[in-house]
Amino acid sequence: MKPIQVGLLGIGTVGSGTFTVLRRNAQEIQRRAGRDIEITMVADLDETRARALVGDGVEVVTDARQVIANPNIDIVVELIGGYGVAKALVLEAIAAGKHVVTANKALLAVHGTEIFAAAQARGVMVAFEAAVAGGIPIIKALREGLTANQIQWVAGIINGTTNFILSEMRDKGHDFDVVLQEAQRLGYAEADPTFDIQGVDAAHKVTLMSSLAYGIPVQFDKAYVEGITKLGSADIKYAEQLGYRIKLLGITKRTEKGIELRVHPSLVPGKRLIANVEGAMNAVMVQGDAVGTTLYYGKGAGAEPTASAVVADLVDITRLHTADPQNRVPHLAFQPGALSNLPVLPMDEVVTSYYLRLRVSDEAGVLARLTGLLAEAGISIDAILQREADQVSGANQTDVIILTHDTREGIMNDVLSQMQSLPTVLAPIVRIRKEELA
Repeated sequence: MKPIQVGLLGIGTVGSGTFTVLRRNAQEIQRRAGRDIEITMVADLDETRARALVGDGVEVVTDARQVIANPNIDIVVELIGGYGVAKALVLEAIAAGKHVVTANKALLAVHGTEIFAAAQARGVMVAFEAAVAGGIPIIKALREGLTANQIQWVAGIINGTTNFILSEMRDKGHDFDVVLQEAQRLGYAEADPTFDIQGVDAAHKVTLMSSLAYGIPVQFDKAYVEGITKLGSADIKYAEQLGYRIKLLGITKRTEKGIELRVHPSLVPGKRLIANVEGAMNAVMVQGDAVGTTLYYGKGAGAEPTASAVVADLVDITRLHTADPQNRVPHLAFQPGALSNLPVLPMDEVVTSYYLRLRVSDEAGVLARLTGLLAEAGISIDAILQREADQVSGANQTDVIILTHDTREGIMNDVLSQMQSLPTVLAPIVRIRKEELA
């Protein structure tokens, strides 16, 4: 049978990994797919470097549109990244009748609804396993493996850079800025790490998982996004004393009012497996009504882990290449005409529990006033930790740490505003949400 011919747009880290894995495991992949899969054309601006990587037998060009225009190319793999030219090329490939494989979570999180609709209309597939959690097959699990379930919630450590930083902060007791510099030196963080440390990268990924879990359109603009830049080593230490670890989580939950879609630092009980995911590793928990809790763990980035996901998508498309488009697995797990209009809740409507750290004057009545404000708002307290007073700027000051039970975010915001206005509260209050993941 004629081999499936693949055109690669971009042969950087993931592209070169894909080429290497596909060539090294060609025989095993052919046995699984039923026919050979060959990269026969590569587009990259650095033509000399690309030729050195792929060797003879592969056509190398600098214009990606030459790949799309080639009638022999069956699948286009987009590994350029970003929203601009990548979007144009993906839509052009779809219009030309090419199947598309992409690792571009930003593109799909922002423009996925348009791209999937175009692919559906043209009868081609867009596969994106590599867009979320690198080598972990979480897209496959949500789209196919857990089909029997009503998914109740998904929570994941889906950005290796931030998890490395938080692990180092806990292990070494350093503050964020110090550890970020070390992460950049070691290559775990980019020179401009904004998308990672501000939570944007994780939000792109959880947006896609939310759509797969609940059959809703891709809606990145409705996600609540908060990064790790304001976390201090003191909070990581206090959380540990209370039996928790702090992780940047991407969370999506089904509630009676709608869908929660959020990224932020969270206290997670130390006994949970996901709390013990360290370094640059990723992990995703999924709660289904039939299966219960499942956990997916592995490398979330890197040349060959991500290439593993890209090649898996190539195999899937090869298997279904000649199938009736109506009989293929839908892009977002649910049939296109059956997507739900469940609303994504604003953060004020989200219900969760909280860790609060308050720097206060060490004087009589302060703790009673703070707990009184919580009681007036109907917020019950789970635990309180008060540190011994120390001398700062000639005045007695202390940290009070409060863990609460569940309450609505909007109510908590009002209480925090009242607390912050008290003359005995001496610094901005630190608020970190708490997820039991039970």
